[in-house]
Amino acid sequence: MRDAVQWVRSLVFIVNIYAMMGIMGVVFFPWALFSRKGALTACHTWCRWVRWTARWMVGIRTEVRGTPPTDEVLIAAKHQSFLDIILIFGSVPAGKFIMKRELMWAPVIGQYALKIGCVPVDRGKRSQAIKKMVRDVAKGRQQPGQLIIYPQGTRIAPGVQAPFKIGSGVLYEELGQDCVPAATNVGLFWPRMGILRKPGLAVVEFLPRIEAGLDKGTFMARLADEVEEASNRLMTEAGFDAENRDS
Repeated sequence: MRDAVQWVRSLVFIVNIYAMMGIMGVVFFPWALFSRKGALTACHTWCRWVRWTARWMVGIRTEVRGTPPTDEVLIAAKHQSFLDIILIFGSVPAGKFIMKRELMWAPVIGQYALKIGCVPVDRGKRSQAIKKMVRDVAKGRQQPGQLIIYPQGTRIAPGVQAPFKIGSGVLYEELGQDCVPAATNVGLFWPRMGILRKPGLAVVEFLPRIEAGLDKGTFMARLADEVEEASNRLMTEAGFDAENRDS
């Protein structure tokens, strides 16, 4: 019975956040149409709304640990669900993503993503997009901010092992920027698929930055070790048992 009630609460919560996305998208649109600041303000406002309603609607408390970067850096994060996107983006002043080109056509999300500086990428052409972005940065055409990437390429469920893809190392090397790793346990409470949201403390933690200038192999090894170690620590803190994933 308790799970059924939580499922209904979760469904109402999901309807709430997407409805509010549409409402805020319309309300802020005149400002966002002419100003990147307007688009960023709209997105940050929505992130705060999600965090606030998650707490009292489904019992998910959220916490951001470490120091969110404010300069131009690469943020390489563990990705478990939509919630880590919300927590990371909502914590930095000018976040932007490398996104699938199909999302450009998604209502609200696509228009705002382009306005805040996200970089659309064709499937199978990520390396070309990275090279173009590096050229744009060098020529001052890329909007400043914090570029958020997911080194494993997709959402990874808690306890599942997946490699860190070399594209993150290429981007780090080519951009010549510091990298701030980020760990999380949010997938324990907000899964990558399904309706049910579980109560608990969902955390994103910004880790000490990896300075620019390392060779690609050294960077990749350090990034994977630090993100996985910190994410496992956060999940253990939340009571997750990797040996018994239903516990």
